[in-house]
Amino acid sequence: MRVVIVTESFPPDVNGVAHCAQQTALHLVRRGHQPLVVAPAVAGPADAQGADAPCPVVRVPSLPLPGYPQVRVALPSRRLAAAVAAHRADLVHLASPFVLGVRGMAAATRLGLPAVAVYQTDLAGYARTYMGTGEGAAWRRLRAVHGAADRTLAPSTAAAHDLETHGIGRVRLWRRGVDTVRFRPGRRDEDLRRTLAPGGELLVGYIGRLAPEKRVELLSGVCALPGVRVVVVGDGPSEPALRAALPGAAFLGRRTGAELARIFASLDVFAHTGPYETFCQTVQEAMASGVPVVAPAAGGPLDLVDHRRTGLLVPPDDAEALRDAVASLAAAPALRAAYGRAGRTAVEGRTWEAVGDELIGHYLEVLRERTAVAA
Repeated sequence: MRVVIVTESFPPDVNGVAHCAQQTALHLVRRGHQPLVVAPAVAGPADAQGADAPCPVVRVPSLPLPGYPQVRVALPSRRLAAAVAAHRADLVHLASPFVLGVRGMAAATRLGLPAVAVYQTDLAGYARTYMGTGEGAAWRRLRAVHGAADRTLAPSTAAAHDLETHGIGRVRLWRRGVDTVRFRPGRRDEDLRRTLAPGGELLVGYIGRLAPEKRVELLSGVCALPGVRVVVVGDGPSEPALRAALPGAAFLGRRTGAELARIFASLDVFAHTGPYETFCQTVQEAMASGVPVVAPAAGGPLDLVDHRRTGLLVPPDDAEALRDAVASLAAAPALRAAYGRAGRTAVEGRTWEAVGDELIGHYLEVLRERTAVAA
């Protein structure tokens, strides 16, 4: 198959959309297919725009989002439609479509190509966070692009329910994979632990973007727990405020690859705080690392965290409940170990190879449906 992946973000960006799009392209190449990626241009030299990509990458002009320069928004360009046509695509894959993805859907429609839209970002939730309004407009835009697609793939049962509640049909589940070789308990590093917790403190980590919708400030109560050290990995516009809100926390900045896996496995508890996760890949990576999880009982974590077996679910936006959950695990090392083992076992079959083959199955079904309609 010749597939064009139109994505709102792609490496070197570090986020869930970029990572999933890269893994999708890599799996398609491994299975003998021919993907092409179309993504917003990133800051930096032109020769680095697709240096580590598994397939050709076409970059379209973009601008940084005001107040959040790590996020870039694609500008109108004929480059996308030309790339789809030149690739002689059989199918268009829209990764978290909202700006560039809308144009990708329009190009697919003009060329008579089937499209699979992958829902990944709770844009309505972000609208509430950043603007206090605009939720309705976000859903109208999502309905327009997903309604035109042949199939929408949701990463969790909560996300599928949201889509269907807001009038989006043809929804199927397609969860995310995790690299269980990179993220594994054996990466635990005692030297790193001594550096981060010289007094033998319990290490509680948050890993992800530092942005308002992630609610990382909810960890302030955890910072006050005796014998606990909070570790924050990531960057974003909220970092200055969070350094003030989380006294004593270790801020490690953005980390990737084997270094990130080493940090995950060296934690005692992983705490996620954001209530707007359609999936939450970092929760899955913590579980693969054998680390018990505390997360909001909302969105993607509802599917990932088996309450009182692999971790604890707490009410969203409840700092006291988050603190109390961490405190209960801090006092129960045997329980932490049991949750960590169960978490690892739960994700061992969720490889990118397995979910990549599921995705190819969705592509083939959509192509067969198109053929049947044409006949």
